[in-house]
Amino acid sequence: MPKYYNYMVAGYYLYFTSHCIVEAMHVHAGNPELSAEVAAKFFVRKNGDTELQKKGSLSDKDISKIRSFIKKNYKEMYQKWRKMSSEGFYGEE
Repeated sequence: MPKYYNYMVAGYYLYFTSHCIVEAMHVHAGNPELSAEVAAKFFVRKNGDTELQKKGSLSDKDISKIRSFIKKNYKEMYQKWRKMSSEGFYGEE
């Protein structure tokens, strides 16, 4: 599972999986064990806004912190995404 960063944001790793690169750019936020059951999933739009597809076990406060982090760093995160996926931002055709 490629991580966007080697550190946690709001107590969660931000990552994607090699089998989900067929979807639009998105970010999973999961615990240190990267358990899919508790992970949240954020689709990322071209302007850095996110659409929460799955909340997982994250609190509203943690979701807000992660959304803010993604908004500030989405361009850098997108470069990492594009190394493995030909899919663009969420909502693009």
